[in-house]
Formats: sequence, C-alpha cells, structure tokens
Amino acid sequence: MSLSRPYPPPTYEAAEGEASAWLRRSSTPPEISYSNGGTCEYLATGDQTAHRFGLYRWTFGETESGPDPHFHRSISEQFYVLSGEVRLYDGRAWVTARPGDFLYVPEGGIHGFRGAGPASMLLMFAPGGPREDYFETLARGEPMSEQERADFMDRHDTYWV
Repeated sequence: MSLSRPYPPPTYEAAEGEASAWLRRSSTPPEISYSNGGTCEYLATGDQTAHRFGLYRWTFGETESGPDPHFHRSISEQFYVLSGEVRLYDGRAWVTARPGDFLYVPEGGIHGFRGAGPASMLLMFAPGGPREDYFETLARGEPMSEQERADFMDRHDTYWV
C-alpha cells in the first residue's frame, strides 16, 4: 500500500535521537486568570514548539464569555471540548459542542466561541503565533481607543466580521 502523500522533509538530521521532550504538570497554575473566573493555561506556546503550533487550555468563568465571529489570515484554529458545553460559531451558525467534539477552522474561516463554567476546551493555533500577548492584554482589561484596538487586533491576526 503506498501513501498518497509523503511525510514532510526531516527537520532533525542526527543519526541518534535525543532527550528533548518536556512535561507540563497538571499541577502547574494557569498563566492567566480573568476577572470572571476563567483561566488560560499555556500548554505549548509557539516559542516552545519552534512555531509549529500553540496549544492552550481554556476554562470558562461563571459568566458567559468568548469572542464574536472573526477570522485569521495566517493561522488555523482548532477547538476540542474537554468538559461542559461550549457554543461554537462554525461560519454558518452557533452550534452547541460537548466533550469530545472538535472544530477545525482553516485560515480565513469565520468562527467564534462562547461558554460559561463549568466548561473547558483546548485551543490550538497552527502555526504557533504569539497568542500569549493577545490573551494577556485582554485579561488586563486596559482601555484602548478605537484605533488602538484596531491596531492590536491587526497585530494579532484577528479580523471581526
């Protein structure tokens, strides 16, 4: 049986493997805590994965939160629901996703999400852009002028529809 598509070219050329794995313990506290009780945990940042992907655990707070429909030009985004119910916008409608449900959004795909505790999900971006500044800036809740907010969203590849 032949493969229809070959593997990508090697990025590791040494003859022997190396001990380069790292572990993030479940006891590690979240990097961000939002005012509504939600949290964001940096499971694997773009910097840690040579910008191949970024993976985050998002836990919703008591009140419903999440971004309105938007799209990205340079990154794909993936959602995997771990617990509770999360409303996901798939570009056509808001759908209720439950544990084990997965949504893939390619570059340019319109999407959004909404949820409240107790609900959590994994968010993955590929390639791994610097999403940490995006999450941290929004968590601080600093006021921005309309132009500052537009520049911030543009810098973070986020375009509202």
